Amino acid sequence: MTKKLPIFTLGVEEEYQIIDPVTRDLRSHLSKIVDGAKVILNEQVKAEMHQSVVEVGTNICKNVKEAREEITFLRKKIVELADKQGLLVGGAGTHPFSRWQDQAITDDPRYHNIVNELQDAARSNLIFGMHCHVGIENREIGLQLMNQACYFLPHIFALSTNSPFWEGRQTGYKSFRTKVFDKFPRTGLPEYFDSLQSYDNFLDTLVQTNCIDNPKKIWWDLRLHPFYDTIEFRICDMSLTVDETMCIVAIIQAVVAKLYKLTMANTSFNIYRLALIKENKFRAARYGIRGNMIDFGLKKEVPTCELILELLEFIDDVVDELGSRDEINYVHNILRDGTGAAKQLAIFEQTGDLTKVVDFITSEFTKGL
Repeated sequence: MTKKLPIFTLGVEEEYQIIDPVTRDLRSHLSKIVDGAKVILNEQVKAEMHQSVVEVGTNICKNVKEAREEITFLRKKIVELADKQGLLVGGAGTHPFSRWQDQAITDDPRYHNIVNELQDAARSNLIFGMHCHVGIENREIGLQLMNQACYFLPHIFALSTNSPFWEGRQTGYKSFRTKVFDKFPRTGLPEYFDSLQSYDNFLDTLVQTNCIDNPKKIWWDLRLHPFYDTIEFRICDMSLTVDETMCIVAIIQAVVAKLYKLTMANTSFNIYRLALIKENKFRAARYGIRGNMIDFGLKKEVPTCELILELLEFIDDVVDELGSRDEINYVHNILRDGTGAAKQLAIFEQTGDLTKVVDFITSEFTKGL
């Protein structure tokens, strides 16, 4: 008899752009949206470093369906609160033309400390992401899964690419957000750790030597969370729509579940050199799903879309048990229609007007709500 999978709980965080409906520029909400949201949502909403950003997070969800309900509810509430302030909300990894130099920093000791340490690297970090936590109660197993899941990060990232513009320029990247974030220390792909002890020793060393004041300042694309029993995927751009977010979340959960299933059967997934995975991450950032990535097993480059379809085959045997078939099937829409970056670029190609791109971002944000 096949052993049932444990419940892989989910927590999803999204970072929203607050936008002026006249200028279409980012606009500081002066904590009015966050303060208003806290009355309804408590700790599910918080201010970010820049005052034009609002971050929301779901409660712990038992499955993808619950996570969808929560993200839908959170988007609705932030849109309602923004509307009361005469503002709009959008979802993308970067704003098409806002300048970071014009954005106010939130008056909070935590953000003042980060800016004091990192200076313009922090001030210019005007980016928006989606983070997904997957619950793993055993941290030792969690570390093994983190090591193995690293291979799939570029595939997942390619599907999320949604930041082709930066400060009014077409960057040539499908995700420029990652290039902006690269200026921070302790970012990018995580290195391999052979044991939980070596991982914890690494964190302790950074804290004891005053590199960081707490382990949450490890900002890798994937991390074993220092305080929660979760693996946190942090590589994704903020999505245009709920459907895109939930498709990516469902794939992330299924990857963790499949790797767990293999690990419990003493069949671990191959660990590949970080330098090779970095090559695939660059290709995903540059070309999204329309380029090629490396198939390490075959030692040749293949279309990224083919590797994503192979990923769907790899996770297929856990999808129905997770109850996420509908969400994962949405990937075929993304492969057909393009990611958020491709859609933004298409609007710009048609209109030559970045304000029209912003209008598209804000209209897509409420799609399906």
